[in-house]
Amino acid sequence: GHGVMPSTVCSVGEVLDMGYVMAGDTVTSTVKIENTSTLPLPFSVQLESLSPTWDRDRQKIPSFLTSSVQRTEIVGTQNYSGFSVFRVSPTEGKIEAGKSQDFVVTFSPDHESLYYSDRLKVLLFGKQTAHEIHLKGAARDHPMFVEGGEPLDVPVESLAVISPLASQKALGGGKVPPLFIMEQGMSLLLLLEYVEGSAEPARAELTVGAMQSPLLAAKKAVEFSLDNAAELQRAGFALDGPKGALERGQLKRIGVSWVPPADLQTSDPPLVSALLTVKGDITETYRVLFMARVVSAS
Repeated sequence: GHGVMPSTVCSVGEVLDMGYVMAGDTVTSTVKIENTSTLPLPFSVQLESLSPTWDRDRQKIPSFLTSSVQRTEIVGTQNYSGFSVFRVSPTEGKIEAGKSQDFVVTFSPDHESLYYSDRLKVLLFGKQTAHEIHLKGAARDHPMFVEGGEPLDVPVESLAVISPLASQKALGGGKVPPLFIMEQGMSLLLLLEYVEGSAEPARAELTVGAMQSPLLAAKKAVEFSLDNAAELQRAGFALDGPKGALERGQLKRIGVSWVPPADLQTSDPPLVSALLTVKGDITETYRVLFMARVVSAS
């Protein structure tokens, strides 16, 4: 007899990012798996969120109590409705020798969250893991988003929903200061590290996006602007594209570079705050912290 090793090739890598969608909307993506071996391969598909041991695994220490290095959770935010955020079709079948199979991944978030996540496993013969794909996506209630910088929060959703009205009551019924609402999760940190003696500046960037969705009737542009350019310039920061407008489906990047000023005190690295204003169907304000430091080449 002849022993034959099953072999397959997947059209995506370890991560399939479904991107940003409007809450309540649905998007799909196709994953193609080709059978490169000489025998037919029976397959089945599993989602980590539907694992029978998932509830038991969640009894461990909450991930927000551990450092980001120690976090190993794969399943993120789930729908309030109880229906799966991610779905895959087909769930089982057979790939003939030399043929390929298309798997349709559906992302259907029902509320706003940046941390939708799951893991897709493709098993051969019911037991051999051929591919593991990390599924991720984000949903927003409004058609614009900003991403980039260092994570300032934990990828775990609280069951408490903090609204501006609740915040107002917490402050004794007075008008809610914009900074109070903004700090509920609207802050971004850009860390720029300049290599000592390098001819190249330290670089970072923010991405502003406008989503395309059938749920949106109008095609109003999204506008954005980043202020406090004068103070940023004094601290050695240079901005590329600090303001602009986007149509639906577009992305624009705000580039940031930094070269240490001649009078920089290394014991006191610069930390400058600026406000990024994004206008779509509503106006959102992000507090962006620019932090820079000099690191040794070794």
